[in-house]
Amino acid sequence: MSRYGGRVFSQAELQTLRALIDDNPGLRRAALSRLVCERLDWRSANGRLSEMSCRVAMLRMHEDGVLQLPPSRNSKPRRPACFASTAASDPQPEVQAPVHDLPALRMQLVHGAGAASRLWNEFMARYHELGYTPMSGHQMRYSVYAGEQLVALISFGASAWKLADRDRFIGWSAEQRRNNLPFVVNNTRFLVLPWIRSHGLASKVLAMAARRVLANWPSRYGYAPVMLETFVEIPQHKGTCYKAANWQRVGQTKGRGKTSTSHIPTLPTKDIWLYPLRPDFRSFLCR
Repeated sequence: MSRYGGRVFSQAELQTLRALIDDNPGLRRAALSRLVCERLDWRSANGRLSEMSCRVAMLRMHEDGVLQLPPSRNSKPRRPACFASTAASDPQPEVQAPVHDLPALRMQLVHGAGAASRLWNEFMARYHELGYTPMSGHQMRYSVYAGEQLVALISFGASAWKLADRDRFIGWSAEQRRNNLPFVVNNTRFLVLPWIRSHGLASKVLAMAARRVLANWPSRYGYAPVMLETFVEIPQHKGTCYKAANWQRVGQTKGRGKTSTSHIPTLPTKDIWLYPLRPDFRSFLCR
């Protein structure tokens, strides 16, 4: 058994992939991934073919020597995403006011690759300590405004494949985790802009974001998440805003990354914080 793209492949399925590649030498990689999804009936929770996850999985199989993909027809190597700083993301005058003294907060869902998306990426690249990293698979990004002023940005995406302390807290088996992991959504980035100094703002944004994700995720992906997770690097940060927003600290990572299969720590240790979105989360996730 091999795991790629959040899916476990049997040896028979890997052989099916190799046969499809051999039998369709003229297909481009995108068309091949669609054919693989159809043959394996690989679908997301909303019933759509998981083509993007399949492409990522097959590319990693290719890199690991598990199978041989046809050569890419894109002659130019893809450059890493880069968002140069512009005047649109320049620092603004400092705001010092508790959250209840700010104008009403509103969250704007960021769609596609338009101007709002590029600006979101630019702010994240310029001011977040981890920078900007493109997300694959299911995801949502929000810009948060106080009145007309941008004050924060937040995003959600795929959860970690395996976390000992999280999995112990939920109590699910390996099979239950494989089946129900999509119902756990990761808060991948959270940035309060550095010139916004507002007591209580971060925890209020987290509370608003939990409600918005619960409302928006089903309309985009066809199912509702059951739990949120995030990681807080220690000792630089203490997760105070997550605690204030009623998230629960359940343990720590092992320093091996979201999808690592190695037992060697390569990353800083982080606290694991969880936020159940329904009271029966355990019975649901352990179905």
